[in-house]
Amino acid sequence: MDAAEYEFSRHGLNGARLSAIANRAKVTTATLHYYFESKESLYKAALQRPVDELQTIFGQLNFDGLSPEEALKQIIRIAIANEAQNPQRQMLWFQEASQNQGVYFKECNVLSLHEHLLKILEQGITEGYFRPLKPFLALTHILSICLFYFTVHENWKHLTPEINRLSPEIIEEHTEEAITFILAGIKRSHL
Repeated sequence: MDAAEYEFSRHGLNGARLSAIANRAKVTTATLHYYFESKESLYKAALQRPVDELQTIFGQLNFDGLSPEEALKQIIRIAIANEAQNPQRQMLWFQEASQNQGVYFKECNVLSLHEHLLKILEQGITEGYFRPLKPFLALTHILSICLFYFTVHENWKHLTPEINRLSPEIIEEHTEEAITFILAGIKRSHL
């Protein structure tokens, strides 16, 4: 699956070659066909994998015992840490949007992941922690702040080659800045 993610993130479904995936995975294309039947099936599995991994992580946590602000901080930390461990995934999603206009994306049950964040936002709005927001737009903005960093990494590394933007220290800096920025945008101001 790592080999498939790598190839699909660089070339999308249309440009990826099963032979390149097989070579990277050190298996035969026949093995890939045996387990996945087609390039399309392997592609769907590569798109589903991050959703399933995050569902497992979220399923192990109890956000109900936290304030909306603390729960939101946890979600931000998880989202950024997951992307830092798998920086190619943003390009995988980008390729899907660009080449397929989200046809396969809609099959991945991504909304099940977003339900956690939507619930936290709605609770925070109801309880007065957060200002009145449109939760789905707020979710979109929050994810953009957290994840776009990894989409543009390949460009930024050429502008500032002396900075390793994927180092643990810089990722932690990004995480803290994202939390501060997001909370400044959604918290209810108490005058």
